[in-house]
Amino acid sequence: MAVRVILEVRAKPGTGNELVALLKSILTDTRAYEGCTGVDVLQNTDDADSVAVVETWDSHEQYEKYLAWQRERGTSDRLMKALADPPSIRHFDVVDA
Repeated sequence: MAVRVILEVRAKPGTGNELVALLKSILTDTRAYEGCTGVDVLQNTDDADSVAVVETWDSHEQYEKYLAWQRERGTSDRLMKALADPPSIRHFDVVDA
């Protein structure tokens, strides 16, 4: 079953555009990773330091495998250094409604 993952992050004050640039460099590999069927980055129009990444994966297991791979590569640490607060990660099953 397809899973939608929503990652919400807050950049350090005044660095939202730099965070988006960092995400752009990371998400090339994300989009190519097995099981990823889509990624969108959303930057808040009223607060450029507020960013959401919406990912679609074939399964929760594939997302978890990807996340472990990113942690092993040190990508998660690079991202955390750019954030003002811990990220929020939520998982949703895509349902037929």
